[in-house]
Amino acid sequence: MTQYKINELFETIQGEGSFTGQPSIFIRLQGCPVGCSWCDTKHTWEINLESQVSTNAVLTKTAETDEWTELDADQILRTVQSQGFQARHIVITGGEPCMYDLTDLCQLFEQHGYSTQIETSGTFEILTTADCWVTVSPKVNMRGGYKVLSTAMQRANEIKHPVATEQHVDELKALLSQCKVTDTPVYLQPISQKERATKLAIETCIANNWRLSVQVHKYIGIE
Repeated sequence: MTQYKINELFETIQGEGSFTGQPSIFIRLQGCPVGCSWCDTKHTWEINLESQVSTNAVLTKTAETDEWTELDADQILRTVQSQGFQARHIVITGGEPCMYDLTDLCQLFEQHGYSTQIETSGTFEILTTADCWVTVSPKVNMRGGYKVLSTAMQRANEIKHPVATEQHVDELKALLSQCKVTDTPVYLQPISQKERATKLAIETCIANNWRLSVQVHKYIGIE
């Protein structure tokens, strides 16, 4: 059974995309080679063996660290159940979660009445269940040199694209055309909460009949 390296596991409110406002259990996996300059979870990039800790140490974190614990799908389910969480929506993020085969993990949660969602850069093949909601946040021309896969874009239930400049908008339009994506909901998300990026996102959403995602969790000060 697949072993998953987990950096964080916590309950909160989903702050982005179609599920904004949804009580959710976040499973943040360790490891990402994509290299986004604006990434707000850079502590999840490297898998250092000396950073492996107990599950309890991960559950009781009070700061962002590169520490992780390793669990299989059954152990993750039991850990979630033991925490007394009320949310029934699972968000698997990272890091880059699609470095892992997520099929067993999502299937197990779905069998126990949870809905599942993956947040991915689209640079790895997406291995999951048919019912899993896939959020692709395509990372174009990042320093890791990974290409966004057409198969990932076509599997997406929503596309959530960080923007700060017109170049980011142009890159998204080119990618949508190249991958022949037409009907998938598109969200633009300002890379920062700065006025310029937000104004660009709003104007572009109106012009293209796209949607705005503003990272609600950052505005209200929750994880």
